[in-house]
Amino acid sequence: MIVLHNAALGSVSRSIEDPLKTNENNITGFLNVLNAARVNNANRFIYASSSSTYGDHPDLPKKEDVIGNPISPYAVTKLCNELYANTFHRTYGMAVIGLRYFNVFGKNQNPEGAYAAAIPKFITAYLNNEELTIFGDGEQTRDFTHVENVIQAIELAASTENEKVFGEVINVAFGSRISLNSLINTIKEIGSQQGKSSSSKVTYASPRIGDIRDSFASIEKAEKLLGYSPKISLKEGLL
Repeated sequence: MIVLHNAALGSVSRSIEDPLKTNENNITGFLNVLNAARVNNANRFIYASSSSTYGDHPDLPKKEDVIGNPISPYAVTKLCNELYANTFHRTYGMAVIGLRYFNVFGKNQNPEGAYAAAIPKFITAYLNNEELTIFGDGEQTRDFTHVENVIQAIELAASTENEKVFGEVINVAFGSRISLNSLINTIKEIGSQQGKSSSSKVTYASPRIGDIRDSFASIEKAEKLLGYSPKISLKEGLL
């Protein structure tokens, strides 16, 4: 039996508004699933962590063994998940693998709600001729990762025979970065090429508490331990 645990109460901003609910879902809920996997002798436990665990550490690219202080309750919960998983590996011998996802996007991603991810919100606003709102100056960078690359990483983690990966946490990203200003320009460029012009304008709001300034992953560990090789770039994923 292989357990793939990708559930969580997402959103940095929501965790700041309601840290208790985030804790209940992401720490207590995670521990319940992890312990159930242990009790039922799961062969492997693969779980979703987050790039938010890098916190305030400024180094780029982000490498798994160098993190800073969490800057949101959400980040705390994901770091706690990693600690619990590693402890269960060392204490009970569980074959656990943590995957630190970086800004996952893809088709059919929900653009609605206050906690929607940037790409679906920007695309929907562009198509509806609405304002494209950026929190901050727009020069903050992200390593956007297409969902197909994530699926590849999960499948590799589920099937690997490399026991050196058990108990580890691994970045899952494309291994490149782009500013939000450049992202919007790319969306406009693709829209224009596809004959979908828009009157949308970019507006800037105050930076949000808890948001990391720059996010850019080293994927060397994933390549080495899992044979990970992301296929779909940001631009290809937007087409």
